[in-house]
Amino acid sequence: MTAETLSKPASAAGPVRYSTVAIILHWLIAAALIFQVILGWRADDGPKGAETFALFQLHKSIGITILVLSVARLLWKLTHKSPPAPAGQPTWEKIAASAVHVGFYVIMIGLPLTGWIIVSTSRINIPTILFGAIPWPHLPGLPELAAGAKDAWNNIGHLGHGLLVKFTYVLLALHLGAVAKHQILDRDEVFGHMAAGAKPGIKEPRLWLAAAGFAAVVAAGYLYTPAKAKAPQPAPAESSADELALPEEAPAAAAAPAATPAGPATPAAPAETAEAAPPADSVLKDPVAWAVQKGSHLDFNLAWADTPIQGRFSRWTADILFSPEALDRSKLTVSIDLASAGTGDGQRDESLQGPDFFNTSANPKATFTASKFRKTAEGRYVADGTLDLRGVKKPLSLPFSLKIDGDTATARGVTTLDRTAFGVGQGEWASTDQIPAKIKVSFALTAKKK
Repeated sequence: MTAETLSKPASAAGPVRYSTVAIILHWLIAAALIFQVILGWRADDGPKGAETFALFQLHKSIGITILVLSVARLLWKLTHKSPPAPAGQPTWEKIAASAVHVGFYVIMIGLPLTGWIIVSTSRINIPTILFGAIPWPHLPGLPELAAGAKDAWNNIGHLGHGLLVKFTYVLLALHLGAVAKHQILDRDEVFGHMAAGAKPGIKEPRLWLAAAGFAAVVAAGYLYTPAKAKAPQPAPAESSADELALPEEAPAAAAAPAATPAGPATPAAPAETAEAAPPADSVLKDPVAWAVQKGSHLDFNLAWADTPIQGRFSRWTADILFSPEALDRSKLTVSIDLASAGTGDGQRDESLQGPDFFNTSANPKATFTASKFRKTAEGRYVADGTLDLRGVKKPLSLPFSLKIDGDTATARGVTTLDRTAFGVGQGEWASTDQIPAKIKVSFALTAKKK
């Protein structure tokens, strides 16, 4: 560097360091990128369960954040001068430094873009909600492609994403090695460009602070555990329904009629239990119309890679015409809005509505109808009917317990259904190695005579 250059002001020779905005963006992107790499490792290597699902959702959120920050950083770089290279730096080092910088912009923008392509062309339409709060759209045009073209784009996304991840490892190694060389061996001002006030040498506190920050981000990536999705909690009981739990079944959480939509299940009562004969004067009795009261609820439980998932249908109706003295003329119709299924995770809930699961666009409701009831013990009954789910109709026998006190009835029951019998779970989700075929459905209700 000549004396003439040294005599020039910073505005002419170039700034002595990056601007404050550039420095903040640099360290934010660096921390996010390293954390993102660790999350990617964990999500790829971990069991395909609820925790891995949550890691992928966070991975998507951080990826989009890196994309936005990187575009902002690039625009800032194009409109603001960067510090000059150290005096006397070999030409090859300047070329290598420029190449690494360009490479980082390729991965900082390319990785999120290829991930965005993967999500937008995935056969399972899982929405992207940044950090569980901000909806983010799919790439325009990709979700509407024909199946063949969509698969091709999905393959391109996976291939590009995988290659860029490997490229990231190389660039990180080169970049960290170059920083160490400039700071410790060359003892020049390069590190000070991004760490204001830093002096050359291994004793520089900012160097060790950066190293500690790097280690902390890596540790955070490995130690971070997604908060368990808060499943819908049972509504407060309005009656003594807790006294009606069925033997060998978990406490239920929906309406006796509402539970019926659960699916084809094996009756809880032993097959050999004889059907109780109705009273001799039953022909003189009429079944009673019942109105389900607020606080009744319909829940479902399953396991995903041994992780329990609890869910609830928040919208359902039941037309009940029932009397223990008129079982032969009792009737039940339950209609469930499948789009109301909630498990405490918005992205997972929306994916349940997709074509691989409930396919609510074609079959928005599940319906259970029953016109045959059997008494199996005092206060215990079985409703025999048909469940229509996803356009598939299967017979269903639903055991339930019942207590009538004046004009108020309380009921509960638990049953299971085979989701695969109704086509709930297509493609890779048809397999039962991660999500078992058997889904438990429970109900509890309070009803008043109309």
